[in-house]
Amino acid sequence: MIKTDVVIIGAGPTGLFCAHQLGIIGLKCEIVDNLDRIGGQCIELYPDKPIYDIPAVPECTGEELTNNLIEQIKPFNFNFHLSDRVQQLKNENNKWLVKTLNGKEFETPNVVIAGGVGSFEPRKFPTKSAEKYDGKSVLYSIKDKTIFKDKSVVIFGGGDSALDWAIELSNLSKVTLVHRRDEFRGAPASVQKIKELSDNKTIDLITKHSIKDVKGNGSLESVEIKSETGESKVLKADYVLGFFGLIMQLGPIAEWGLNLDKKTIPVNTENFETNKKGIFAIGDICTYPGKLKLILSGFHEGALAARGCFKYARPDEKYRFEFTTASSTIKDRLGVKK
Repeated sequence: MIKTDVVIIGAGPTGLFCAHQLGIIGLKCEIVDNLDRIGGQCIELYPDKPIYDIPAVPECTGEELTNNLIEQIKPFNFNFHLSDRVQQLKNENNKWLVKTLNGKEFETPNVVIAGGVGSFEPRKFPTKSAEKYDGKSVLYSIKDKTIFKDKSVVIFGGGDSALDWAIELSNLSKVTLVHRRDEFRGAPASVQKIKELSDNKTIDLITKHSIKDVKGNGSLESVEIKSETGESKVLKADYVLGFFGLIMQLGPIAEWGLNLDKKTIPVNTENFETNKKGIFAIGDICTYPGKLKLILSGFHEGALAARGCFKYARPDEKYRFEFTTASSTIKDRLGVKK
């Protein structure tokens, strides 16, 4: 049994920054994630995609953001339990007993759910022929954009991910963007950029079409698409990318007695505690009036949740706010030389 001040479920950016804030105020935590590496969606879905809305960081990729957050919490020597999942959660004597799928057990007064959208997987092409190329030439996320250099890439989708990657890869590859509608769901600026790239022939834009078949002899050679009226055309393709969003699964979280709103967890905005004492929810999985699903919002939520954890972890102590610029105690915890 591992005893700790906090168990964080989820090692994405929000969970990592919450861990930093716990370290700053002198609390220990253990971090559990069902993925095999740290970073959550940033690493799994868009490690190479530019992010533009992190304060004071004009541009960074999901991987760069993750690496910086990992570097930031190094002084605290927190433990990560990867490729594992919190399976059971029960309360005994005002302590939460946490058990994972791999048999690890924790005793803690606080649990912070920072699991993004829960267990997730991308929506895949309905075409059976795509399955044999899955993970090789048919992809639903991009981990290394350099593999597409000078290749023919056909992208399906009409949301931000499809548009952003079509724009990004237009500098490296011959890109064709296929969408089943004329209208796009992405940001207006991205839609405008796609139209400009289409007008100047930098990318090929095909609307009112969907995938019909994937063809190849050993390796992928082409993709067949069909129009609304059933007419088909074949496009040369070295890679086929599908961006249709994620299938959200809360998994065991749904059995923990939390007040769920569809697939999100309502919280208060004082410390992001749920209806269960000592269980907090931050990031995409939590909901409250005015919620914005932004990484920077998750950072704010994590900072306040960390302070909320303090009263349960240190019930006999009064939390005293200190600025990091002035506190010698915080500098000691960070290993900063005075």
